[in-house]
Amino acid sequence: MKSYFFYTDQLTVGYDGKPLIREINIRLNKGEILTLIGPNGAGKSTILKSITRQLSLISGTVYLEQAEMSRMTNKEVSKKLAVVLTERMRPELMTCEDVVATGRYPYTGTLGILSEEDKQKVRNAMEMVHAWDLKDRDFTAISDGQRQRILLARAICQEPEIIILDEPTSFLDVRHKLELLAILKKMVLEKQVTVIMSLHELDLAQKISDQVICVHGDYIEKYGTPEEIFTSDYIKKLYGITRGSYNAEFGCVEMEPPSENRRYL
Repeated sequence: MKSYFFYTDQLTVGYDGKPLIREINIRLNKGEILTLIGPNGAGKSTILKSITRQLSLISGTVYLEQAEMSRMTNKEVSKKLAVVLTERMRPELMTCEDVVATGRYPYTGTLGILSEEDKQKVRNAMEMVHAWDLKDRDFTAISDGQRQRILLARAICQEPEIIILDEPTSFLDVRHKLELLAILKKMVLEKQVTVIMSLHELDLAQKISDQVICVHGDYIEKYGTPEEIFTSDYIKKLYGITRGSYNAEFGCVEMEPPSENRRYL
């Protein structure tokens, strides 16, 4: 097998030992962006939680730099892989700066004391996502969009080689969606970070991805480049669009025109 940076071998994922999706074979080099798309409830989050050890695998193996992740310690994994999931964290009495600082714990000693260099990296990460002004705010008291940026800063602060994100653009306005994806793209280009994420916005997925996985049914339905995936007919089929169409050229869903016989009250 070619020496991939991250790959999975015949994964089966699900809950309580019950398979949901089978035969998941991901192949990624450094500096590539893989995006999972598909209808709600298709299993995108389940795949991401399984490859990050949030859920137990039913079968198969996940490899990170040729090493089986199941044999790596949490600290070893944390130095290479950062995760941003949609579940709401509820840390007690932690400021936003405190939350971001937890990204440095894989590099600190047993007492978790941050050095001046660590503290500077925390600040740099928060400034990168335009969140330094939130540093003293209670993490539980900020908006969902602000919380999403803080969690991204924590992942950046971790200095990972691979970052995995579940719907990272959720709760963000248009400006911050674009800024977040621009930050990820910058990390990919400048530091050769590998990115795996799920997205609902098809136009953004089409523009930023190197590879795309389509999650639908018991198996991965399609795996390829954006050019192979984002065709009008296939996206319409994947999402079961019956009222309207998908415009592959512009990367957007279009409403069907109103019926001429429609009556207005």
